[in-house]
Amino acid sequence: MTPRRIVVAGGGTAGWMAAAAIARTLGRAATVTLVESEAIGTIGVGESTIPPIVGFNRLLGINEAEFMAATNATFKLGIVFDDWRDGDDRYLHAFGLTGKDHWAAGFQHYWLAGRARGHHAPFGDYSLEHQAALAGKFAHLPDDRLNYAYQLDSGLYAKFLRAMAERDGTTRVEGKIASVELDGETGDIAALMLDGGRRVDGDLFLDCTGFRALLIEGALHAGFDDWTHWLPCDSAIALQTASIGPAVPYTRAIAHDAGWQWRIPLQHRVGNGYVWCSRYLGRDEALDRLLANVEGEVLTEPNHLRFTTGVRRRQWHRNCIAVGLSGGFMEPLESTSIHLIQRAVLRFLRMLPAAGPISPRDVAEFNDQQHADMVQVRDFLILHYKVTDRRDTAFWRQCAAMPVPDSLKQKIELFRDTARVFRRNEELFAEHSWMQVLLGQGIEPKTWHPLADKLTDEELARLLGTLHDQVSRTVAGLPPHADYVAQLCANARSQAA
Repeated sequence: MTPRRIVVAGGGTAGWMAAAAIARTLGRAATVTLVESEAIGTIGVGESTIPPIVGFNRLLGINEAEFMAATNATFKLGIVFDDWRDGDDRYLHAFGLTGKDHWAAGFQHYWLAGRARGHHAPFGDYSLEHQAALAGKFAHLPDDRLNYAYQLDSGLYAKFLRAMAERDGTTRVEGKIASVELDGETGDIAALMLDGGRRVDGDLFLDCTGFRALLIEGALHAGFDDWTHWLPCDSAIALQTASIGPAVPYTRAIAHDAGWQWRIPLQHRVGNGYVWCSRYLGRDEALDRLLANVEGEVLTEPNHLRFTTGVRRRQWHRNCIAVGLSGGFMEPLESTSIHLIQRAVLRFLRMLPAAGPISPRDVAEFNDQQHADMVQVRDFLILHYKVTDRRDTAFWRQCAAMPVPDSLKQKIELFRDTARVFRRNEELFAEHSWMQVLLGQGIEPKTWHPLADKLTDEELARLLGTLHDQVSRTVAGLPPHADYVAQLCANARSQAA
């Protein structure tokens, strides 16, 4: 059977994640050609990830220690949110589970019942990841009991994946895309025309050209739905600073008067950025806000970005699949950028058409699933802005007053009335993620499941005490995160030397 000719338009994290996964997975069943230009920069700010990337790297057979050494990565156990509720508060959205669920009632019901009976330990005290993050500790535990992701240099990650993809047979072509040639009969993409008149033919084209979306929108006009009425931030600045202390195993998201600031600690530096709404704050003022709130020496010039939050209406259109920013943009508040690349790539591989025409059913299913992913992430992000007591600026007053999608309104009101959260259709963020943010943003459920009241005072105290002690003992035995990372990467580097 003749191999499928797959052309990846654009490099960066999206392009090389796609090329590496396809080349490693399909082998001789496909040829992979990636077109990129050294003259075109990449966004390069998606440095904080979520746990599914661990599975993605394992799927590709990546040695974790080698990957972390090559990308100056640290481990991540969650995100600390500062000042999102009332301007003087903090909570942690940690990965993994909190407490122990009953099949009919999640742990939050027992925690709420316990609080009513005088047990005042915070919800996060029953989470291994939560306590380890705040203690600055980490280690790999048996049975993957500690859920984690990475904080990494995305440029180095792309470089790492490029080397792997090229070893697996990917051909890289240097050049700028001058135009996209369409088949006159089918309307599909026939080839990419590069500067100098060069031509790259293919059967399937992956658009990894970022915000420009040269193929999916520029050539095929797939359409775009703007979501800025729900997520009003439209600007960002990114820069890097020197580390001033050991890297902590969490990312920070610090709310400001017209947006928020990120802080991502790597082994060799800290990634910083400010995301804001230009309606309420000018570019120079935003830079002043960021520079006034970074720690350590500034190492790079500011990288200014403008974006529109939203989704491409068709992320697979004809023989083109949008991957990464070309398919839509969700601001980096919950570190989903790299994950959405990963989901698109793996979904494409699961739905890769056999030789012959592309099934419209595959295309429709891909688009439905991609859109559902984006909607679910969108709702989770809106939650952080909508559920707030802040009224100190026009930006926060707009966020608190804005109507929200019915899907999100149902989740908020259900939790407020009953303390229940349900995960639907393989939704990315599980119940425990929703609960941590809902509680962290200040929502107090009115009731809890009657099963929790079935326990006597002694039984409930024993349950809560046992779970709390188990977490505390495990965290006490973990090494400091920075020491663990240093040793892991030192071993990898010495073996590579």
